[in-house]
Amino acid sequence: MARRAKQQYFERLRLLAGGGEGHAIAKVDSKVIFVKYGAPGDLVDIKIIGRKKRFSLARIEKIHEPSQYRVEPFCEHYGVCGGCKWQHLDYDEQLKLKDQWAKDCLQRIGKIEIDEYLPILGADAQRFYRNKMEYTFSNKRWLYEDEILEELPHGNALGFHAPGRFDKVVDIQKCWLQDDAANAIRNEIRDYCLSHELAFYDLRSHEGLVRNLMLRNSSSGHWMISLFITEFNNQSKALLDHIYDTFSPHSLNYAVNTKKNDSIFDLDIINYKGKDHIIERLQDLDFKIHPKSFFQTNSKQADKLYQVALDMAGLKGDEVVYDLYCGTGTITLAAAKHARKAIGVEIVDEAIVLAKENAQLNGMDNSVFVVGDMKDVFNDEFYQNHGAPDLIITDPPRSGMHPKVVQQLLEINCPRIVYVSCNPATQARDLQMLSSHYNAVRSRAVDMFPQTHHVENVVLLELI
Repeated sequence: MARRAKQQYFERLRLLAGGGEGHAIAKVDSKVIFVKYGAPGDLVDIKIIGRKKRFSLARIEKIHEPSQYRVEPFCEHYGVCGGCKWQHLDYDEQLKLKDQWAKDCLQRIGKIEIDEYLPILGADAQRFYRNKMEYTFSNKRWLYEDEILEELPHGNALGFHAPGRFDKVVDIQKCWLQDDAANAIRNEIRDYCLSHELAFYDLRSHEGLVRNLMLRNSSSGHWMISLFITEFNNQSKALLDHIYDTFSPHSLNYAVNTKKNDSIFDLDIINYKGKDHIIERLQDLDFKIHPKSFFQTNSKQADKLYQVALDMAGLKGDEVVYDLYCGTGTITLAAAKHARKAIGVEIVDEAIVLAKENAQLNGMDNSVFVVGDMKDVFNDEFYQNHGAPDLIITDPPRSGMHPKVVQQLLEINCPRIVYVSCNPATQARDLQMLSSHYNAVRSRAVDMFPQTHHVENVVLLELI
């Protein structure tokens, strides 16, 4: 018997609340359909483009009635480059959806009861807010529907990977994420490479000279430009000289990358001109940022995020604080200003080296930094050396904490834990494991990334 064909097209569906990955939700016969670039309240026709066991994915074919929350996207690359997927949503609605998402994760995934939910902290700047962007050179430009390759002057691009296409890059003319000066820098570098016939990288054959570009800037207006090439030769040297002569960046760097991936952490980055770092200021502290440094990409909102964490910590000045996944020591040093001693733990050697530099830069002699895997570091010797903690701050990567780290926290029995997370779903999972020993007292979401569905969330835990 022939299998019955599944319906691929649905007309006049009303979209419901926002869902996972920033999609809106529709339901047909209790079946969940995630609709790309939808807004809650839209009345639309949709086409199914992917199916899973528990849900389907669809795109909008026609909007009959736009949602009251729908606004006109401001970027010419909207819907193509894969970023800023919520440009079509009013910002107040973005905040509402993010706040609800954080709560839903805690309640539905973690089964956690929170004593107090504080309102989400929105961003004053909803455009041009990032301090770091990374771009890819490619000789295979992504083509828009009305473009024909043979009619274009060239097929090169400097921009972002097209969603789902590792070998196609969207050529970016104007990005609204970083200070507008970044657009001038990126476009000038691309134009120079085109006019001087520098070979753009081929992501399939792994040939070509210019490969990646990273731009970082600080609140004080300093810029760091890092160029990634496959060979340091006369052409790349001339390009670097042109960049410096044109923009006079505070820091100009390059690295030779002949690998088949774009990761930079195993590369030797050479400071070509200027300093090898820029300085960013958070919580009235100065932090060195090198090309490889992990640092919050929205400095103004990071300051708010850390203040939320410190407010929940309620430090009085006599505490011993552990900061897990401390990176370059931003939260550790911010806590050390209000505590007797702060100990940061991080698995990445280079991050700890920079954390120690930042401590010295700020004269914070009551901070200690330890390199090691969190699940292996905590033992009797560690406690003897540093003292038992009165407060633990943990800010893990998106994947959350390793189960062994969670088990260590249960054994430490610290009076209070402040859990900072960039992924409320994995945060909720970890909090559920901690719930046998801790009550979740307070929660607050912070919007670090306007125009996207991403949100940070901070939860205060107290020992039962």
